[in-house]
Amino acid sequence: MSGMSDVRLALHSQELEAEQGRTLSAPANSRWSLFWHRSHTRKALLDMTAEQLRDIGLSAEQARQEGVKPFWRK
Repeated sequence: MSGMSDVRLALHSQELEAEQGRTLSAPANSRWSLFWHRSHTRKALLDMTAEQLRDIGLSAEQARQEGVKPFWRK
């Protein structure tokens, strides 16, 4: 993952939260899209370096805990 500023990460986080709220009443294909996104981003967390994790404010343990979650869990 390329370096992202704190502002971009915060905005991206807000977009994801809004998407999750819409997904609760959205058609099934949107839910699969959300599941795919969760799976993809969680795998990316597992590949991040300590410096990248520090940049986004996560410890290695926090990234591991999120990275090993199944895609269907929030």
